[in-house]
Amino acid sequence: MLEKEDLYGYFITQKVQEVIDISESTLYPVLRKLEKNDFVETYNQEFQGRNRKYYSKTAKGIGRLAELTAEWTEFHTKFNELIGE
Repeated sequence: MLEKEDLYGYFITQKVQEVIDISESTLYPVLRKLEKNDFVETYNQEFQGRNRKYYSKTAKGIGRLAELTAEWTEFHTKFNELIGE
């Protein structure tokens, strides 16, 4: 989701919830773990008198995403071979 632009936490959680049935109380710890592992970095920005915490990708995060994407592609290909597609 951070490929094109930085996004704030609430927006990220809402978009994920449109696709996956998962609670915000589960997603925010995931975002914190991504930050702790230097896959994303954060900054605060004021919007209508309130601070929003924005997330942006890091070089380490981009590299890790490429690794996971390659692993998923390989798994998906092998699984499709297994089920005959």
